[in-house]
Amino acid sequence: MFTCGYKTQNVRFKMRVNCESNSKFAPLNPCTLDIFDRIRNDRGPLGQHARESHGYFTFPKLEGEISNRMTFRGKEVLVWSVNNYLGLANHPDIRKADADAAADWGMGYPMGARMMSGQTAQHELLESQLADFMQKEDAFLLNYGYQGCQSAIEALVSRHDVIVYDSESHACMVDGVRLHQGKRFVFQHNDMESFVKQLDRAKALCEQTGGGILVVTEGVFGMAGDQGKLKEICEYKAEYGFRLFVDDAHGFGTVGENGRGAGDAQGVQEHIDVYFGTFAKSMATVGAFVAGDEDVIDFLRYNMRSQTFAKSLPMPIVIGAQKRLEMLRTQPQHKENLWKVANALQSGLREAGFDLGVTNSCVTPVFLKGGLGEATNLTLDLRENYGIFCSIVVYPVVPKDTIMLRLIPTAVHTLEDVQYTIETFSTVKDKLFAGDYKSEKIASWA
Repeated sequence: MFTCGYKTQNVRFKMRVNCESNSKFAPLNPCTLDIFDRIRNDRGPLGQHARESHGYFTFPKLEGEISNRMTFRGKEVLVWSVNNYLGLANHPDIRKADADAAADWGMGYPMGARMMSGQTAQHELLESQLADFMQKEDAFLLNYGYQGCQSAIEALVSRHDVIVYDSESHACMVDGVRLHQGKRFVFQHNDMESFVKQLDRAKALCEQTGGGILVVTEGVFGMAGDQGKLKEICEYKAEYGFRLFVDDAHGFGTVGENGRGAGDAQGVQEHIDVYFGTFAKSMATVGAFVAGDEDVIDFLRYNMRSQTFAKSLPMPIVIGAQKRLEMLRTQPQHKENLWKVANALQSGLREAGFDLGVTNSCVTPVFLKGGLGEATNLTLDLRENYGIFCSIVVYPVVPKDTIMLRLIPTAVHTLEDVQYTIETFSTVKDKLFAGDYKSEKIASWA
């Protein structure tokens, strides 16, 4: 007999348990690690701060219609943290299309996975429209961006193949690479010398295994805002014979002709073998797609486990996405308004002495020096005293002692919003340098 302690809702009690009991509730052998003990003792690099940050710095609630101004904890704030690039989230034509489709179909239809019972003519129509827009032979509609990107990468390679990927690839891409049962080599972000070095390693290994090479990178990197060096990467395709997978979540709708993406903007769209785009950014809805050669997309259609075993996208989302794509193709003013705001924001911040890194997209990172305590105090000041809500990014996403304030301009922001933000950022930067935000602890916001 021994005594085990359990903690539930801050109430601690003891339970006497017979270790020889056959009960299914018997504890683990005392020599075996209880994985929940490990979880309780190691909450992870971000989770370790959950108690102090949850509900404010992490998992905040923005309420009201998606726009440049929303409500946070009962106060109106100027919002720079919603990926509503083209301002379509609450466009009246979009709202009507969504509402009409929901009234006509409900959220249930179609039921089942597409391979079994969830296929419709509307799903096929959207795929055809996406393929035409992206200038590819075929496209496959995906339920979600994260799971779709992850699953597509995993499906494209066998254990004999090698993946070469950018070190700053999004988490969904990294998780797709981790699912790969073969070798993977990472190159330093947008560093062509490092890229070629890893290609050489991959080529040498493939000569032994008989496999091929898949290069994985992004069109627009969502944190730093710089575009992937797609044109430079494509210059090595003939020499190394690799295939190129591009996640262009932040490029689709924002760069290139009519928002066709980073490949189009850099003049190498035809050399991207598998193009991945999401609806969660410019199209302000749910879903994603991959586009490429017909035989490759058809292979993915039958071999992506995340789609084979998942319910089909509901009809209102599919029809709503058709409307959004139509507006993206035919109404360039939304993208023009986005870039008017983005250019004014970025040029104004640079003129005011801010470090925006190497962004050449709408993503606007503002880099400052400071620890976690300073970052949270500064953010608290921005939100509570100046009414500006932007995302705070700290280690491990960025290096230690670095604060990144990430701003996402949209077509519904105004130049007045831009001017106020630049003036406010200049004020809080001076306060940061003066030591006003100095703290070893996360700011108290309750």
